[in-house]
This record gives sequence, C-alpha cells and structure tokens, in this order.
Amino acid sequence: MRSTQLSRVCSLLALACIAIAAAPAQKSSLPPPVNFTAEQDQQNMMQQLGIQVLRPGPSGNESAPNHANYDESKANPWPNIPDALTLSDGQKVTTPATWWDQRRPQIVHDFEEYVYGFVPPHVPRVRWAVQATDHENIGGHPVLAKKLIGRVDNSSYPLISVNIRMTLVTPADAKGPVPVLIMFGPSSFPAPNEPSPDEMDRINAAEKALLVKQDPSLAQVFEQHQAWEPERLPPFEFPHFNEDGDPPSTWELIAAGWGFATLDPASVQADNGAGLTRGIIGLVNHGQPRTPDQWGALRAWAWGASRGLDYLQTDPAVDGKHVGIEGVSRFGKAALVTMAFDRRFAMVLVGSSGKGGATLLRRNFGEAVESLTGGEYYWMAGNFMKYGAGKATFGSMNASDIPVDSNELIALCAPRLTFISYGMPSKGDAKWLDQQGSFMATVAASPVWTLLGAPGLSFSNTDYHTAQMPPVNDGLLGGKLAWRQDDGGHTDWPNMKYFIQWVDKFIGYGAPQS
Repeated sequence: MRSTQLSRVCSLLALACIAIAAAPAQKSSLPPPVNFTAEQDQQNMMQQLGIQVLRPGPSGNESAPNHANYDESKANPWPNIPDALTLSDGQKVTTPATWWDQRRPQIVHDFEEYVYGFVPPHVPRVRWAVQATDHENIGGHPVLAKKLIGRVDNSSYPLISVNIRMTLVTPADAKGPVPVLIMFGPSSFPAPNEPSPDEMDRINAAEKALLVKQDPSLAQVFEQHQAWEPERLPPFEFPHFNEDGDPPSTWELIAAGWGFATLDPASVQADNGAGLTRGIIGLVNHGQPRTPDQWGALRAWAWGASRGLDYLQTDPAVDGKHVGIEGVSRFGKAALVTMAFDRRFAMVLVGSSGKGGATLLRRNFGEAVESLTGGEYYWMAGNFMKYGAGKATFGSMNASDIPVDSNELIALCAPRLTFISYGMPSKGDAKWLDQQGSFMATVAASPVWTLLGAPGLSFSNTDYHTAQMPPVNDGLLGGKLAWRQDDGGHTDWPNMKYFIQWVDKFIGYGAPQS
C-alpha cells in the first residue's frame, strides 16, 4: 500500500515538474506584439481595404493654399443629413417602441460598422482594486479620494498588460450616495494631504540620519548647511479660476455635493496609431493589427469609461443611477460616444468635440472627414478610412457616403441628459471645430427626445437647415437636450456650473453650496 501511495506521489510530482517546465515554453511560444509605426499601421489598414490613395485633409492655417473652408455659403455641399426618425426602409418612426426595437439598433449598427468600430465580443474582464485612500480638502470642503486600478485579465495574452487608472473623489460629509461625473484626463490625487510641519521635521531628521550612516562625511555638510532640508512641502499655488472668475470645475462639483472621478484614457489605449497593437485593442487582438470593422481609440476610451462605471455602481458613496461622463476635444468625442453606446450613463457634458463628435460629418467647415481618415485614423474604425479614399478598388468615397451623421449619435443619448458645450473662437475654441455644425446636429437630434416623451432642445426653430446659434452665454437649458456656447476657450469649465444646476433640476438633487 505504501509503495502504491509513494508511486502516486512521485507521479504527481513528475507531472508538476513537467507543467512548471512547460510554462515558460508556452509563454515564449506566443507571438510578440507587432511593432508598427503609425504610418505602417495606417498602410496596413489601407491594404486591407484596397485603398491606394487617401485625400489629404485641409490645413488649419487660413493662409495655406489648402486651408479649411470657413465660408458658410460653401459649408453644406450635402445639406440633407440622415434622419434619426426614418427607418432604413424609408418608413417614419412614430412610436417609442419602433425607436427602441428597430431604429436605434439600426443606428448603433451603422456607427459600429462604418464609424467607430465593433467592440470584440470577448473582451477580458476588469477587476478593480483600491490602491490608496486620502482625506483631502477641495475648495474648503473635506473629501475622500480613492486611487483605483482596474486590472484587465491578460491571461490569454500575458505579453500585454492593461491597468486602468481612475481616482474617485466624494464629499466626506455627504449624507448619502452622491451623483458622480467621470472626467477623461490625468488621474491622480487632486489635493494630497501633506505631512504637518512636525511630521516633516521628523522625516527630514530620519533621512539625514540614514544619509550620514551611509556616508559619515555628510554630517559636516549638514552642519555647514543647517537650514537645508532633503524634503520640503510644496509651495502654495492659487487655483486656476475660469474665464468668468469661477473656481475650478472640481471645486464646483464638490461644492454642489457631487463627486467626480478622473479616468486616464491613456491607461486604456494610447492616443496614437502605433499603439493599436497594444492597450486594450492590442490585448484583445493578441498584439496583432486590427481588422477594418474593429474599434478605434474613441470606442476603446468609451469602453474604459464603462468599466469605470462598473466599479462606481458598487461603491456605496456613489449614486450609481446618476453617473455622468465628461470630456473636451478628442475626449469630448469619446464622452459622446460613451453616452451613446452605454445607456447606463445618466448624463454627459460634451466639450468642444468637433468632427467625430457632435459636429456634422457632412459639413464642409474647418475640420473635415479627411482629417479623421488621415492623421487621426486610429480614433475610428478602419472602415471609416473609406470615406477619405481618393483612389481605391471600390472607387472614391466622401462624407456623403457615410450612412449616419452626428445628429444620430446625439440622438442615441435620448432621452437622457445631454449637454453640448462650446467656447469662443476668439478665446481659442477654434473655428476648426465648427460650432454651427454642432448646433445644427443638436437641433436635428431634438425630435427623438420629443418622441420619447422628454423635453428636447428649448429652441423655437426646429429646422436644422436654417438654425442659427443663440448668442454667446445664452444657453438653451430648458429641456433634457441642452446647448450652450460660453465666453471661454477650448474648455468646458465655464459651462460646468450651468451643467450642474441643469442636471440637479431634472434629477431632484441639490446640496447647499457654501
């Protein structure tokens, strides 16, 4: 009996040794990630699509020979945009049921197939962990800040790691769960709680003692420079106030009783074409190039925001039913894409998003479709490059061939709270972004809110062909679809207080501000 048991133990040990020995070989047998430059990756996609030549995009320099058009009389070469309330077979959408069951899925599919790309069906799971917590003070209000890491399961391809960085900040004195706005951008503790002067003295004394123990000659140096300390508290810095003198947006959110979360999009997917074989896109593809219908960076960033929402809906400090998303410029595009595809988000603040965001793709004003199919191709699905093709096996295509437009992207957010924000060109929110084209798209999207029983854009002219933007600082905030152009630059900070008040009005929330 003993010899049989011993034999079994030996067999098990032998199998374990074989498994251990085989593990490194299995890992090394995985193909390494492809190291394309952005140019090589773009050429690879062009070859997959049969594109020989892409049309160059216009120049933002108004004195350049190929400068962008800023003549409104030439801005609408294709004046009729796709109607969000017309089915693909031409029938009109007249009931909410038809919208939810038929029309909305059609629009979602077309944006996935031709514009932003499909998210692959088997994206690995994310496990969130709190790395550190800190009791801080923002604008005179005590807050609790949590540094979070969302680790993506990379067991299927260990050569690529994706760790999503997010910091959650909530009022420390809140009486219950609070609304939270996820903000695309760098993620770190906003106001780290520094050691007291006495604690700093102890830190410096200990550090000097360690240095002297390592090098006794430093004792004489420290004696000659008694006022010098290895560590010093950072100097006080005044906060960066908005153009209109308001405090920073994070201060305004906390003062209103909200929380906010900063989510670093670069920790999800790099903002360049060379990174497409890494990040979450590369991990899913095992380091290989995309296929034409797969997601680009905008959809990947939106996926990351959705995974952030997964965590927030488990945190007792957060009102999981009232989580929003915010971003400016390229991250304004990503914020709108996030809201459009993930119906769990309750509100969005879309800042200065331009083409690929809230601005009509068919407009010929400033930024063009060719701008997105050229240097910024990696934001979009590979298929989107077809609309910038000058010469290809399928011929030549342009913006008029895109089956959807940004009014329909905005419409996918209905009937939830959607705030489109812009600044002034004279302050740096460049004409390139085509504020008028974005307003036209917002007007055209509004009937979907009406169909779904929610107040849409509070604007008397419902014809996007003739719609003119309201004056600067004259916001249209009466419905659940809102528009406001502020007197600031390329930022949505001046619109933040209006956004907060507008949302609070509809969700019945409002903490007293001090």
